[in-house]
Amino acid sequence: MAEESFDVVFIGGGPGGYVGAIKAAQLGMKVACVEKRGALGGTCLNIGCIPSKALLHSSHLYAEAKGGMEKHGIKIGSVELDLDAMMDNKDEVVETLTKGIEGLFKKNKVTYVVGHGRIAGPGKVVVELNDGGERVLEAGAIVIATGSESTPLPGVEVDEERIVTSTGALDLDEVPAHLVVIGAGYIGLEMGTVWQRLGSKVTVVEFLDRVTPGMDGEVSKQFQRILQKQGMSFKLGTKVTGVDASGDRLKVSVEPAKGGEGEVIDCDVVLVSIGRRPYTEGLGLETVGLEPDRRGMIEVDDRFATKVAGIHAIGDVIRGPMLAHKAEEEGVALAEILAGQKPHIDYDRIPGVVYTDPEVAAIGKTEEQLKEAGIKYTVGKFPFMANSRARATGQTDGFVKMLADAETNRILGCHIIGADAGVMIGEIAVAMEFGASAEDVARTSHAHPTLEEAIKEAALATYTKTLNL
Repeated sequence: MAEESFDVVFIGGGPGGYVGAIKAAQLGMKVACVEKRGALGGTCLNIGCIPSKALLHSSHLYAEAKGGMEKHGIKIGSVELDLDAMMDNKDEVVETLTKGIEGLFKKNKVTYVVGHGRIAGPGKVVVELNDGGERVLEAGAIVIATGSESTPLPGVEVDEERIVTSTGALDLDEVPAHLVVIGAGYIGLEMGTVWQRLGSKVTVVEFLDRVTPGMDGEVSKQFQRILQKQGMSFKLGTKVTGVDASGDRLKVSVEPAKGGEGEVIDCDVVLVSIGRRPYTEGLGLETVGLEPDRRGMIEVDDRFATKVAGIHAIGDVIRGPMLAHKAEEEGVALAEILAGQKPHIDYDRIPGVVYTDPEVAAIGKTEEQLKEAGIKYTVGKFPFMANSRARATGQTDGFVKMLADAETNRILGCHIIGADAGVMIGEIAVAMEFGASAEDVARTSHAHPTLEEAIKEAALATYTKTLNL
C-alpha cells in the first residue's frame, strides 16, 4: 500500500492529541491524527470530564428542586427523576462537542484517520482502519498521545454493569439503592456525588486514611466533613479484598488496611476508582526499542522527546498530573517545539479541580509539601462564611487558603474549597505564572460583592491582617 507522508502524526485524538494536531497545522505543518474510538476528544470528552460534568450539573438541579430552594422562598411540588432524559442530555452534549472537533480538524486541514494506530518502525505508523483494511502513514515526527485507562483492582472483575469503572458509572440504567465507591479520589467522589444526589446510599472505601490523597490535608478534612453532611459515608484506612457477584446483590469484602477483622458490605453497584494508568497497549513500542517504566509511563525529556529519535509523547502517558488541560498545554508546546519555537510549561502552575458541591481547587504546593522541602512559608486563610456574596447565596461552606514564601511573599500555592472554586483558581494561576506575590493579589481591586473577595482577604492574611474577619 502506498504511504502517505506527513510532517507529524499524532496517535490519539484526546485533549493532547487533537489540540496538538490543530496547533501543528496552524503552524504550517502537514498533520494527521489517528483515533480508534471513532469519536474525537478522548476519555475526557467521551467518557470522562464532559459527561461527568453534565451529570453533576443535572443532578445538582434535581437535588435543588427536591429541597434546596425552600430557604429562598421557592416551594416546588412533587419532583420526579427522568433518568433516561438526563442521560440523553449528557449524550447530546458529548456528541455535539465531538462533532465540533471534527469541524475544527476540517477547518485547520488536519487529516483524521479512524482506526488503531501502531508504530511499525522509525517514521512509520500503520493504522488498522475501523472500516477495514490498513493505511500507512509516513511521519517526520510521531507523537504518542494515547491517554490512560482505569486502573484495575486485582481480584475484582469489571463488567461495566454492576461492577463498573467511571465509564459504566456514567451510564447506569437505574439509580442504585446502594453504591460502593472504591477509591476516594477526584473521580470517585464526583461520581459518588452524582448518584447520591439522585437517591443512592453511597459508601466510599479508601485504602489510605484520608480522602483526595495528595491534596492539602486541611482541605481534605474539611471536604470529607462536607460530603458526610451531604449523606456520603466513608471507610478510610480500609482495603477491598474481593467482590462476590454471584447473587442478586454484590458482596464487597473489606478489612482494615493495617490488618484486623474484616466485614462484608452488601450493595447494588460497585465503582472501581483507584486511579488511572497510561494506555500503551498495542502501540508497537517494541519495534523501535521503547519500553515504559514500571508505572507504564514513557520517559521523555523537557522537549517531550523519547530516547528514540522522531518519537515524542505527551499527556497521561508521561510524567505529571493526568489532567486534560495538562495534556492540552503539552500538545501546544510540542507543536511549537517542532516548529522551532521555545515554549515552556511550569507544572507547578497547573490547577486541579474536583467538581463536587462545593468545588475543590488547588494549584502549586500543599502545606505538607512545603514542610517536607523545608521551605519557610506563611499561611493566609479566609472562610466563605465571612464573605458577603457567599452569605447572600447561602454558599458558605469552605475557605480560601493561600501559601506564600516567608521572605518574598511570592505565592507558592493556593487551595480553595467553596462554590465556583474551579473558576476562582484561574486568578491564582495567572498570578503565579507572572511570579506575583500575595500582596500583589491583595492590592488588586476585586469587585464587591463577589466570592473572589475571599482570595483578596486570604492574600492579605499572608502578610498583614484581613479586613472582614
